[in-house]
Amino acid sequence: MRHNKSFNHLGRKKAHRDALLSNMTISLIMHKRIFTTLAKAKALRVYAEPLINRAKEDNTHNRRVVFSYLQNKYAVTELFREVAQKIAERNGGYTRIIKTGNRLGDNAKTCFIELVDYNENMMKEKAAKKATRTRRSRKSAGEATAAPVAEAPAAEEPKAE
Repeated sequence: MRHNKSFNHLGRKKAHRDALLSNMTISLIMHKRIFTTLAKAKALRVYAEPLINRAKEDNTHNRRVVFSYLQNKYAVTELFREVAQKIAERNGGYTRIIKTGNRLGDNAKTCFIELVDYNENMMKEKAAKKATRTRRSRKSAGEATAAPVAEAPAAEEPKAE
């Protein structure tokens, strides 16, 4: 029975579910992005983010705790060396879920789950948005709109000749 258990059992017993989430976390760390169902991705985020958070402080205890969950020394090394450097200043939200539609065979909702700091396309868009945003007072905003209007006719005259 469910009895107010708040996590998704994913239709598996505990040992199978732990093995599934451990293997998916290893794949996420090694490949930085994996393709899976939405339910598994949401369960993976709850499982993986505390482990990624432990990687911020590199000491023997944290390495042993993470290794007890993952059982893969290459993934633990990758997590503590490379991933930890990228997420050092981030306070949480280390993964992103991007929905991709439904699977053809069983119509399951599918998605990508990825490490946020490893998607260069999203980082470029974020930088472009910050560059365009400026703060101006009301007085300078009125002057700024008047100046481009005066320059616009001057730019059109050479085209007409």
